[in-house]
Parts: sequence; structure tokens; C-alpha cells
Amino acid sequence: MIKIAILGAGYWGPNLIRNFYAIEDVDLHSVCDYRDERLDFIKKQYPDIVLTKNFDDILNNSEIEAVIIALPAQLHYEFGKKALDKGKHVFIEKPLATKVSEAKKLITLSEKNKKILMTGHTFLYNDAVRKAKEYIDKGELGKIHYIYFQRLNLGRVRDDVNAMWNFAPHDISVALYWLNQSPLRVSAHGVDYLQDGIEDVVFLNLEFPDKVFVQIHTSWIDPNKVRRAVIVGSKKMLVYDDVSDNTKIQLFDKGIYKKPSHIREELAIPKTQEEFKLFIRKGDIHIPHFTFREPLHVECSHFIECIKKNKQPLSDGYNGLAVVKILEAGQTSLKSDAKKIQIT
Repeated sequence: MIKIAILGAGYWGPNLIRNFYAIEDVDLHSVCDYRDERLDFIKKQYPDIVLTKNFDDILNNSEIEAVIIALPAQLHYEFGKKALDKGKHVFIEKPLATKVSEAKKLITLSEKNKKILMTGHTFLYNDAVRKAKEYIDKGELGKIHYIYFQRLNLGRVRDDVNAMWNFAPHDISVALYWLNQSPLRVSAHGVDYLQDGIEDVVFLNLEFPDKVFVQIHTSWIDPNKVRRAVIVGSKKMLVYDDVSDNTKIQLFDKGIYKKPSHIREELAIPKTQEEFKLFIRKGDIHIPHFTFREPLHVECSHFIECIKKNKQPLSDGYNGLAVVKILEAGQTSLKSDAKKIQIT
């Protein structure tokens, strides 16, 4: 039985509490939050969980092996470091930190103390996202040309981070997972309509090797809730719609290809550039059937499995660091009139 504690019972904390509480061989011992109303809310649902306002109660309890941190982003490093310093395994909600230097320190500390450090990139545990990766890895889509993401909503408006830091970690982590490489350059443009200095809408652009382009559109002032990605390949195209119940993945057998103008055979080689013509191919739409599990439950179970078996998490500290690098570069670009920032 692994004894754990959760720090933060606000907007996202109850979802983590629900999932970790349901995992076999896990004892969700404590929940910590400074607000009485949040602790009262948790107590009504889980009367057997120890509630505290003092994080030291958790840090100093040697029986608690792991801490899950669901706090505002600017507090992730501070409390993650405290937990690692006390020899706890640590799960930190996205983003891992708000600075590259802080993310690196958390990784160093986790390795020094031989403890699991995991970042809450929930969509890496989404079965539809994984199904899309199967198609990419099998070459079903051909060479990937570009991907664009939309993560839009009307609210919830944050005052601690902008829409990019709030929403984009999900799609950045998915893009890195699908493409299995890091971008060369990052640029971002955003506008602060509601609060001075806090962008409500951001377009984040990632330039990968071999002319692969990714755009991530984030906004919390859009009329509809949208969680969507479109992958355009040289052979086929794929649409991932997380909001849809029945068509989370659609595979389009569509594309544009070159064919010699004067010869019918597909494999014929044209003699001159002028002999090329562009053809639009319109084929079938395939909607695959697959089992879809709650991604957060898969993610929480993975964290526990990594502790038990001393495994490296899929969304480990280095995965968290890679996302923070892009976010930090995006933030620099935002404040520099969308200047392209090199990723090192």
C-alpha cells in the first residue's frame, strides 16, 4: 500500500483526489489546502482522508511516500522542491515549472534522491492521442507536413498565467509525443483584451526539422469549447476531436499528389518539371473503433506503477522540461513582437 498526499483542492485537485482514491493499493492519506471551504468540500465526500492547512504535516510524515501538487503554476517549483528534499516521489501538474532553470533543478534533485518526478501532461494518456500516434508511426499519414491545435473556451479566465501557459502545455506535449523530436524555433503572438499584460488569446508557432510546422491556438474568450487537432500528411490526414463522444479520431484518405501529365502509369518518371501536374485525391473517411479510458485515471495509475516498479514515467521531468523550454521561448517571443526564438 502506497501512502500519498495531495496538495491543492481547488479547481483541478478534486479530480486528482477522485482518481487516486479509487486506485487499488493506494492510501490517499492527506489533502492539504489553506482554504477552509475547500477542505470542508473534500471532507463531505471523503470523510476518512486527513485534512490539513499545513504542508509540513505532510512533509514530516515519513509514512507518506508521494506528493501530488495541484497548485498555481508559479508555486510548482517551490513545493515540488520541498517534497523532493524530504525524499518524496512527486507528481506536479502542468507546467512542471515556470522557468527552465527551475525545471532542471527539480530533475537534478529527483535523480540525486532517486525519486520519481512526473509531470501532469494528461493528454499523453489519452487513448485517442495514442491512436493518432499509431497512425503516424506506421506511416499511414505519410510524411507529416503540418499540425494545428485549437484549445478554446469561454472562461475560465486566469489572472496568474496567460492562455498559452494555461492551455498550451497539453498540446505542446502532444506535438512532441507525435513527432518524437523538438522544435528548432518558436514564435508567439497574443493579445490581452481582458487584463493588462495577460494574453487571453495566443497563437504559438513551432518550427520542426524537415519543414514540419505546428501551430497552437489557445483562447479563453472563444464562444465554443474546442479541443481539436488536425494532422496533414503527404498521404492522408487525421482529425482528433477530444470533445466528440463518437468521432474522436477521423482518418481522411485525401491529399494532393503529383503525376506526370502525359503518361498514365503511376510509377512513370517525368522528363521535365513541366510534365508534373497536381491531382486532388478524395477517398474514404475512416472512424476507428477503440476503447477509450479516462486519461486522468490512466495517468494517475501510471504514476503509482512507476513508484512500485521504479519505472521512468512517460511524462517524466525531462518531458516537463522540454515543454517548459518551449513555453519560456514563447513567452520571450510574446514580449518581443513575435520574434523567432531558437530552442537550444
